[in-house]
Amino acid sequence: MTGVGDPAGDRVPFDLEAYVERSRNGPCFVCAVVAGDPAHDLEEIVFDDGENIAFLARYPTLKGYVIVAPKRHVEHVVRDLDEACFLRLMRVIRKVALAVEAVVPTERTYLLSLGSRQGNAHLHWHIAPLPPGVPYERQQYHALMAENGVLPWDRGQAVELAGRIRDTLGRLRAS
Repeated sequence: MTGVGDPAGDRVPFDLEAYVERSRNGPCFVCAVVAGDPAHDLEEIVFDDGENIAFLARYPTLKGYVIVAPKRHVEHVVRDLDEACFLRLMRVIRKVALAVEAVVPTERTYLLSLGSRQGNAHLHWHIAPLPPGVPYERQQYHALMAENGVLPWDRGQAVELAGRIRDTLGRLRAS
């Protein structure tokens, strides 16, 4: 858990066992978001160009944590995308990361692709904005690990933050 006054925010405990069960045995969470499954209402969509989608993370460890993924179910970051699709996805990741940085205070933006065929198999990238002032020992993997707790999060907060990111993306596209 982070301490009071830590810019990464106070965290609440995370049920890792339930998460692992869902990740390994449940339906694909990215495909569920793409399909508009109402059980995924915290994963508020911030970007959708028909090929790729970006949405707020359901279990954020940092404010502004976004997931970017191809809409079609692919599983490998290199083998399953031709070069043109890969580069389009990388451009989306960059655009969304710039918008997130414009909306939430960010010292450094972490970009990483996680998942495996054993769980969360759908290819996805994490955009995780580290706020300024987080003590070094709470940065990097520590800041990303839900095992250290997640931010308290509700639908109203998701709608508000997603709206700000979408508005910023609109302004970035216009310029």
